[in-house]
Amino acid sequence: MKERKSTPPVFLTGNQMLRVLLALANPHRLRIVAALRSKGRNYISQLARDVGISRPLLHLHLQKLEEAGLVTSKLELSGDGKALNFFEVTDFSFELSPTSIAAAIKSLSLQSTRPD
Repeated sequence: MKERKSTPPVFLTGNQMLRVLLALANPHRLRIVAALRSKGRNYISQLARDVGISRPLLHLHLQKLEEAGLVTSKLELSGDGKALNFFEVTDFSFELSPTSIAAAIKSLSLQSTRPD
């Protein structure tokens, strides 16, 4: 796998910060991100085997990661005409510090993302 250039950290809005933190506050999701980073993009069945969870549970976790902008998906056809949904981790880097939290809180809406 080719080495990716590191993206400089960005400051998030309050709602974006909550989505990212909630998405990453789960051990399965951390393992999914790690598997996609180390092995590269992958389709659901193989990724479920790599992470050791069922495909329906994997779909749920991938949806949360995708909503937070941490993974992307792309539907492709295999050589035999089978539709495969490939997922890939985005090259993200977020600043998490008292300064970034203070900046994010200014844009936090009262209808924040609910925990799952």
